[in-house]
Amino acid sequence: MLKRNIQGKLRKKRKGQSTVEYIILVAAIIAALIIFLPGTFQTAYNAALESGTDGMENMADRLSLSRPLAP
Repeated sequence: MLKRNIQGKLRKKRKGQSTVEYIILVAAIIAALIIFLPGTFQTAYNAALESGTDGMENMADRLSLSRPLAP
């Protein structure tokens, strides 16, 4: 009975520990990508930012043209 309680507590602790390890691993991979691929990462970031900005500008232009002008 006592052995089961101890094993149950160890399993819960391992689950939490593996979650933290997973988060650390993902953070390390992201950091490595940013450090070792600065040109590629920067280019992709700028392209995504520009695409979003262009989309918002296009939508704003379409909305301003679709509204009737006040007399």
